[in-house]
Amino acid sequence: MASGNQVVIVEGVDKSPEEVQPAVLEGPFDTRELLHIDEALSVAERDGGGLHYSVYVGPLHDPVRGAAESLHDKLADPDRSILIAVSPEQRQLEIVTGKLAQEKIPDRSAALVVFSMEAAFGAGQLAGGIITGLRMLAETAASR
Repeated sequence: MASGNQVVIVEGVDKSPEEVQPAVLEGPFDTRELLHIDEALSVAERDGGGLHYSVYVGPLHDPVRGAAESLHDKLADPDRSILIAVSPEQRQLEIVTGKLAQEKIPDRSAALVVFSMEAAFGAGQLAGGIITGLRMLAETAASR
């Protein structure tokens, strides 16, 4: 999971810094895309109506909605959190909102975000779709 305030620390590595390749670089994003997603998370956290935003990209076991909800429940403050869960290989997307977050982002608004994200994904823009989703969710939450 990625969020605007998470840091990954690698410990106990017996290799020089030049030989260490973080696992995140083996994923679907290049460094520039990761930086843009991190920036979008930071902006959403700052301007998104006092809610917490997280993104998960990876496999989701069946039922997909249940897997996304399980991930959401593990967040530090699930009631005030929004999780965007994307499984590119399964072609699945879920947005999970906590109890307090749902007051600012009703299901109908989340559904519009999903449509926008799916359009970007369909055009081959995984990072762009995630960034669009974060922006739209934060704008919706801030306006309520």
